[in-house]
Amino acid sequence: MLTLVITLFDAALPARAGGDEGKSDLDVKEVIFEHLGDGYGWEVPFSHVYRIPLPVIVRAEDGQWFMFSSAKLTEVIVEEDLATGKKTHHLKPVIHDVERDGKVYHFVIAHVSKHKNKVVELFPLPQEKEAEVKAIADAQMAKPGAEPAANVVGGYCEVDNVYYREYRTLDFSITKNVMALFISVLIVTWMVMSAVRYYTRKGFKAPRKGMGFLELLIDFIYTGVIKDTLHDKARKFAPYLLTCFFFILTMNLLGLIVIFPGGANLTGNISVTLVLATLTFIMTNVLGKKHYWKEIFWPDVPIWLKCPLPIMQIIEIFGIFTKPAALCVRLFANMMGGHMIVITLVMLIFIFAAFGAAAIGGSVVISVIFTIFMVALDVLVSFIQAYVFTLLSTMFIAMAQENGHDEKGADHEDVAEVEA
Repeated sequence: MLTLVITLFDAALPARAGGDEGKSDLDVKEVIFEHLGDGYGWEVPFSHVYRIPLPVIVRAEDGQWFMFSSAKLTEVIVEEDLATGKKTHHLKPVIHDVERDGKVYHFVIAHVSKHKNKVVELFPLPQEKEAEVKAIADAQMAKPGAEPAANVVGGYCEVDNVYYREYRTLDFSITKNVMALFISVLIVTWMVMSAVRYYTRKGFKAPRKGMGFLELLIDFIYTGVIKDTLHDKARKFAPYLLTCFFFILTMNLLGLIVIFPGGANLTGNISVTLVLATLTFIMTNVLGKKHYWKEIFWPDVPIWLKCPLPIMQIIEIFGIFTKPAALCVRLFANMMGGHMIVITLVMLIFIFAAFGAAAIGGSVVISVIFTIFMVALDVLVSFIQAYVFTLLSTMFIAMAQENGHDEKGADHEDVAEVEA
């Protein structure tokens, strides 16, 4: 419920920022992608403009490295309506100048640029060149049906109606998503080390409360998924598979909390899910047995399906890559979709606000009910998606660990050791 209240309040702020009385300048698309996207600062609860600063680490065009706070790249502007006395706050990008060895470097978070919302290095233009670039931008904006971003000119960035040549810096900044990854790693490490310390002190005494729930999850995944699928290979792959489960579960649950340290949509970021799927791809193929590769390059099918045209080989090689792709897209799409539905339901309240009190009254009731339902469903989906990713990874690894008929019994010593 706290998450819902903060979400409602935070989402309301853009709707109140500026505009004439009785009108709303709420940009639903902008609000949704701002909440789901990455950033150089961490949003403060109950505020749409103030951010917790994070380190920016960039490499300039001449190879120099710089590190500074993201707070130096933005400025909060307060505007007051003289007629009503109403104050509105806006977050404005500003140019951060750094002097080193007699040279001044200019950095900014680009907005009117091909590299929107990324840190770029700026280079002032001669007056004639700037006028030429402005003319190109004006011509693009004058075209019928031009979009708001039509004033973007490739290779240039506009700040306060002044165009600069831009350079996309090599960026190793600790962004919101990167910091959230560190937090998730620390939480998973803390949970695992807590379990280790408990069993070191108390042996096999049954734990209670939180530790009991943690043991339940570990036993459920190890016994019900890993051991039942991999059998004698379970102990070899259990550390990786259990880490996947708890890491994904932690990221999913943190993404449902809108206040620090939550709020980062990690598993709704395809880069994160792609890395996880790539790790499963490596574990499957690098540690695959000879029989696994034999079935890919010379499967047990009629000869005319694999020679002279390698039909089955092409299909099997294609399947090597579609399996991790399915892992990546499934996790990304489910988690991104859940977050978008919740935010969209909240946005309905402010969209219907323009139609009067009756409309907003009905929309609030409906939106709150459906939002609570979707948040509860997202908690369940967080567990399900972590379980499904682990289950499918286990199955893919198990298929690569199968022995051929001539290799039966090759692992008898390993089986005896496991059973002992």
